[in-house]
Amino acid sequence: MIPQETINAIIETARIEEVVREFVSLSKSGSNYVGICPFHKEKTPSFIVSPAKNIFKCFGCGKAGDSVRFIMEHEHYTYPEALRYLAQKYGIIIEEKEKTPEEIKLQSEREEMFNVNSFAQKYFSDILHNNETGNAIGMSYLYEREFKDAIINKFQLGFCLDDKDAFAQHAIRNGYSKDILLKTGLCTGNEERLYDRFQGRVIFPIHNLTGKVVGFGGRILTNDKTKAKYLNSPESEIYNKSKTLYGIYFAKNEIIRQDNCILVEGYADVISMHQAGFENVVASSGTSLTKEQILLISRYTKNVTMLYDGDAAGLKAALRGTDMILEEGMNVKVVVLPPEEDPDSFARHNSATTVEQYLKNNAKDFIEFKTILLLKDSTNDPVKKAEVTRDILESVSVIPDAIYRATYIKKCSQLLDIAEQTLMNELNKLLRAKIGKIHKTEQELPEVEPITVREQHNPEDDLQNKSLCQEKELVRLLLNHGNKFINLEMTQENGSVETVPVSVASLIIEDLKNDRLIFKDELNKQIFNTFDEFLKNENIPDYHIFTTNNDEAMSNYASNLLLSNYKLDDWKRHNIFVTTEDDLLLQTISSSLLRYKDMILEERRAELLKEIAATNNDEDLMILLKKKKELDEIKSIINDRLGIVITQ
Repeated sequence: MIPQETINAIIETARIEEVVREFVSLSKSGSNYVGICPFHKEKTPSFIVSPAKNIFKCFGCGKAGDSVRFIMEHEHYTYPEALRYLAQKYGIIIEEKEKTPEEIKLQSEREEMFNVNSFAQKYFSDILHNNETGNAIGMSYLYEREFKDAIINKFQLGFCLDDKDAFAQHAIRNGYSKDILLKTGLCTGNEERLYDRFQGRVIFPIHNLTGKVVGFGGRILTNDKTKAKYLNSPESEIYNKSKTLYGIYFAKNEIIRQDNCILVEGYADVISMHQAGFENVVASSGTSLTKEQILLISRYTKNVTMLYDGDAAGLKAALRGTDMILEEGMNVKVVVLPPEEDPDSFARHNSATTVEQYLKNNAKDFIEFKTILLLKDSTNDPVKKAEVTRDILESVSVIPDAIYRATYIKKCSQLLDIAEQTLMNELNKLLRAKIGKIHKTEQELPEVEPITVREQHNPEDDLQNKSLCQEKELVRLLLNHGNKFINLEMTQENGSVETVPVSVASLIIEDLKNDRLIFKDELNKQIFNTFDEFLKNENIPDYHIFTTNNDEAMSNYASNLLLSNYKLDDWKRHNIFVTTEDDLLLQTISSSLLRYKDMILEERRAELLKEIAATNNDEDLMILLKKKKELDEIKSIINDRLGIVITQ
């Protein structure tokens, strides 16, 4: 269990922009930062990070919170796991209280899987460096590949002995259950008999964005044709192949810095490129390039350079991947290496300068690459050329941006020697066909039974919604301005007038308490009560109490109220001074309180009207009419102050 004082230290130390930047490419926007939301698919940034408030908010999917909440959402961590991650990042030592048996039992399976993977990585690395067999076989192979000690240590490479269960027995002796060894895929077999999955293989740990080991790749060193050359961990609770890129943890910062991601195919390709000084390189190892992997890259850059072997398989992979990248609105270039070369060998056989120059000189726009490649065998064949043209137009049609499509059509026209308008006409046919297919699919969906009776509109629902909106507005003012002070003129007992500073929190809370008004919404009520308790002790709660709350609903709600989707332009540099909410704070608070009270009175008035319509007793009727008159008089006073003209 993490002590509360340590939790407070972690939350106070963690800077939201630093934490988020580990996973999302951020651009400055006034006092905030903006980026592509990592929690839902979007092409236009709606994800805001506020260093001043130390929170994030997405105006697309609605997720919001502080640094702890971000890590919890992004990495699917528990609250304690997220705190430990941030503590490690900022060098904060956690002296945990001894866990009870119940707490140990409740320790999440995910955390256990991460722990055993970390244990396995250290074990495999130790075998590689310190075991006689591991060093003689595993390290000799890596040295043959010209991997240096620094890069071997950086990527935490290792070796698994060619024994049936050497690792399994070692893990069990150290307290890891057979069940967890099977679930992570480190072992095969069953509870009765375990076998090491990666027997006799060089080990490549696979890391997630935070640097935790989620799985492993193993390369066999014998010529046994009955065994796969490479073997990967199976998918598990913490490892999803289609959402993982090998090397992303080591490459993400350089991808942001260079605004470009180099995409290769294998583990060795990534490692050799990094060793040569190209650190913005990742691989889609263990799977063909997926949409999820492309979206992962898009968090850091919109520019991808695909670096593939010059053989038929490499060219085929490049062609397949370009369309998927284009479909996500990204820019893609392709570099094909010389025959008999792959990124691993090319990086090892050439100087960094030569590699850099080759990438620069041979990076072809996808249209140029695809056109040149497909036209090779169809120059004098009109039928084949027509097929090539349609193939290329298919690629252009997946691009979501119309301006980019038009630009590529112009380039296609030059490369194919076909009139631009002709290509545009064919492209439009393809686009119309795709739209028609979407509509047809929608029409084929099962019909929903129509609603035959329309629900009667209830005016009382409108009143309740309006009062809840006013509740929310008052809570927004409390969170954003509660600790600010306003100078009020107050008449003393002797008749003199004094200017007294009053906190916004006190002004709102005391006003509502004087009229015995209680919020209806539970979250609003919690915030009100927290402010009330603090004020009783002559303190004012900071909004971080709510945004750093372990209650997800409260954290999300408070964060949403603290950040606005609208930003006032910096007019001061043009010598234009715009009135802000701070300038009119007293007026805003007074108006909000009056509007809230007006809504409450309107609700009570509606209830009275129902009672009046239902009563048959003259005496009761007179009492109800008197109450209605009193309410109407109070409403009239409020509306006069608000400047509202009553028309009913």
